Amino acid sequence: MDAALDLLAGVLLLGGALMSLAAAVGLLRFPDLLSRMHAATKPQVLGLLLFLLAIAVQQRTWAVIPVLVLCWVFQLLTAPVSAHMVGRAGYRTKHLRKDLLSMDELDEVVEHAANRRRKEADRASNE
Repeated sequence: MDAALDLLAGVLLLGGALMSLAAAVGLLRFPDLLSRMHAATKPQVLGLLLFLLAIAVQQRTWAVIPVLVLCWVFQLLTAPVSAHMVGRAGYRTKHLRKDLLSMDELDEVVEHAANRRRKEADRASNE
């Protein structure tokens, strides 16, 4: 039984390492900010889950489960938020390749906000 659990923990660790490797390769190989952002978040979250499962299997105690679940919850809460903020900042600073986008639904909203800001600045400077 111990050998089977050790083997399972090893497989989970290997899977987590492969997911982390896939994230690293994606960061190096993908052409633009948005696809790199995707590569940095999706496989990394799954890789961490596999690592945490390996720790749970290897420790063989229920006492470690709340800590591992807490780690997983914080990862799920922070990875999408940080990816969203990086994506917004990259979009607004024009660090993306529009030729790779199939649809740009945010362009009208950003352009409208920029025009409104310009009008308000012009109005304030004329007063």
